[in-house]
Amino acid sequence: MLLSVKHRFLFVHIAKTGGTSVRAALEGLRWADPWYWPMFLCSRFSHLSGHRLATKLPRHAKVIAAKEMLPKEFFDQLFKFAFVRNPWDLQVSSFHHIRRERPQYLGGNETFEAFLRWKLDPQRPYQYHVDTSIELQSDYLIDLHGQTIVDYIGRYERLHADFATACARIGIKTPALPHAREASDRRKDYRSYYTAETAELVAQHFKTDIEMLGYTFDPQG
Repeated sequence: MLLSVKHRFLFVHIAKTGGTSVRAALEGLRWADPWYWPMFLCSRFSHLSGHRLATKLPRHAKVIAAKEMLPKEFFDQLFKFAFVRNPWDLQVSSFHHIRRERPQYLGGNETFEAFLRWKLDPQRPYQYHVDTSIELQSDYLIDLHGQTIVDYIGRYERLHADFATACARIGIKTPALPHAREASDRRKDYRSYYTAETAELVAQHFKTDIEMLGYTFDPQG
């Protein structure tokens, strides 16, 4: 989550949706924000306490966290936005990311299919780096009553165009989007990773996201 007091925006960072690039593009705005250093100090104090002080909005916090922590008048004034991604594609991206950067969290599973089945097993012990990518994206966008409370939902599938739209809504010139964490070790078409059965596993687990966000397994179908 990235908050700018000066520019009045809140970016809700959903894992594996291009958020690292969006954050990197917007980080420069924080240096000219008079609230940057107080926010930085609060973040450091929170870190030093093991985050027991609750003075920081976590990187992948849901929008409801900001609504509960910030004054209502200030929260309502913010332009709140997020990016979402096709759930089937997101799972392929997550597999390659973990295999490349945190292979110790693969649970001993070397193939995408084995990893996906293990990952979606409700009996599996919780692990943050694994479980973050199987949380519902829709949960990041709603309040306690299930109402969408972000102002704009961009799509990873059209990241550059939708990021430009978000910047126009903020009222800033669109900065360049860096290719942060761009994968080079996966096949382009996520559908080639799936069998009919594993595609259905994702369809059932992310049913709410698929219905709310309008994704399908075959976007050309």
